[in-house]
Amino acid sequence: MSIFNYKQRNNIILVSIVVLGCFLLYALSELFSSILGAIVLFTIFRPFYLYMVERRRFNKALSAMIIILISLVVIVIPFLSLSIMVIGKISGINREELNIDKWTQKIDAFTGANLNQPHFAENTLQKLGAYAADLFPSILGSAANIILTLLVMYFLLYFMFVQMREFEIGLLKYAPFREQHALKFATELRNSTYSNVLGQGIIALVQGALLANGFWIFHIPDPIFWGVIGAFISFLPVVGAPTLCIPASIMLYANGEKVQGVILLLYGILFIGNVDNVLRMVINRRIGNTHPIITVIGVFIGLPLFGILGLVFGPVLLSYFLLLLEIYETNRMAADRLERIRTGPETQ
Repeated sequence: MSIFNYKQRNNIILVSIVVLGCFLLYALSELFSSILGAIVLFTIFRPFYLYMVERRRFNKALSAMIIILISLVVIVIPFLSLSIMVIGKISGINREELNIDKWTQKIDAFTGANLNQPHFAENTLQKLGAYAADLFPSILGSAANIILTLLVMYFLLYFMFVQMREFEIGLLKYAPFREQHALKFATELRNSTYSNVLGQGIIALVQGALLANGFWIFHIPDPIFWGVIGAFISFLPVVGAPTLCIPASIMLYANGEKVQGVILLLYGILFIGNVDNVLRMVINRRIGNTHPIITVIGVFIGLPLFGILGLVFGPVLLSYFLLLLEIYETNRMAADRLERIRTGPETQ
């Protein structure tokens, strides 16, 4: 006969579950990017999967493989290619292989004479190289880690789609809140994901393209490279791609092209900046509203954890966390209301 009663056994089992769950989470921490990436891709491509399976009557496995192929061609491969290009260019800057010495000298001469910063450009390039090494750790690491991350992500994504009904029923079953709140959480999770991933992705592409076009018109070296850099930093609403027009304008001004420098500065701040604001209003109205504070704080949270992927994963995680707080507050208020209803007649 057991020395524990029914309540004690349940408590011991609960503690064991919590301890084992924490251990499993710690063991899977290296694969957290794969898990979060699978969740993001599942949320984005779920409507398309339902369209193929329910309306076009495609096989479930075939539909999942089509989505995996599309995400590889449209998202993963271009992202990896652009990241490798950025690393190569910045590494070239650190090795002084790019032909920018004349620009660096002119900027340093201008900032030294006007801003009392004689080594402004040189110090900035050194900091860019060091920052890039931290920003792209997954790309700078071994190819085996990248392949493992992608394999695990697509393995999870495949079964999330093929067994989608079982997956979603399981989430509802084990969710720590009521079904209507779980459905609300799913809706808000979808909107947050669309806003942070699709919305910010569209803004990044537009701003990067506009920046590259402006640099090409004014003959700034490597306009495509700087367009890619502008696309990456466009995920920061406070900084954004227009800030890159400031050093480029200084370069033109220091080179004697004062009118071109002023025009490029106005082009970046007035045109690219306002395009950013207009796109954000449209996206927030049509997809979902993500406050700029969430984006900024989320980026600073995500970069140390995920590297360059933190530009996307950080704001998404923070949005999920705030959404859980909202659900918790709603549940607590409902519980308090029920408690007042239950104890009301007795207290009177």
